[in-house]
Amino acid sequence: MKETDPERLEMLYDRFCDVCLVEKEVWTEIYMPRRVEKGLVMTNVQEKYDVVIDSEDIEDTLEANIPRGKAALKAAVQEYKDHISFFKK
Repeated sequence: MKETDPERLEMLYDRFCDVCLVEKEVWTEIYMPRRVEKGLVMTNVQEKYDVVIDSEDIEDTLEANIPRGKAALKAAVQEYKDHISFFKK
């Protein structure tokens, strides 16, 4: 299921940047804490998202920005966020 909630997407873009910086490459899956509307929150349960980038050129551009640091990668993600999708597994 493709994620469309704007607030959740912003968190996913941030997490995507963080994971790419840690792994030193464009990562195609990320984990986020589970959304719970009410009740007990179990912090050890996470939701898995597949990251889909619709162009290899854009993926290469993101990859090239990783060594430049967080600000450069975030700027690139913001520039190309229409080409980056997150699908919840």
